[in-house]
Amino acid sequence: MHSKLVASAFMALAAVGLDAQRGTGLLVVNVPTQARESFSATSLAFPDADPTSAPLVASVPAGITVTVRGRVLPNSQVTLTVQSTDDLRSGVTVLPASLVTWTASGIGFANGTLSRSAPQLVGRWTGSGLRTGTQNFRFENRWTHPVGTYSATLVYTLA
Repeated sequence: MHSKLVASAFMALAAVGLDAQRGTGLLVVNVPTQARESFSATSLAFPDADPTSAPLVASVPAGITVTVRGRVLPNSQVTLTVQSTDDLRSGVTVLPASLVTWTASGIGFANGTLSRSAPQLVGRWTGSGLRTGTQNFRFENRWTHPVGTYSATLVYTLA
């Protein structure tokens, strides 16, 4: 019953001969700059190995998938860097962060060496988009390293 009343009222208005009215409006959609990164793993380890047969030890997991999403102005740069908050530490014993290096795969991703003193480039791209690559970390294994369990925190910055 309700739908019949609505239809009847509409038909009655049309019969009166009302002129159609048009207007314009402005639609505003705000699309701000955004950037996000994600990783397939948030920690890695280097297993014990004989420095003679394994002077470079691959991390476990072997590779970390890095996904970067960026929405920026046309021709703007999207840059991902990493920096260690400190050298590798085991109590008071220290090994330089630069003993950790990585190779990278994926468009725009770069090989590098870890540093505690300056951010190191992981990848750089122009314009908005979704980028995926892999970082494969290695540790320089030497007979001269003091025994210990060393750790460091890595800080990734996407700008």
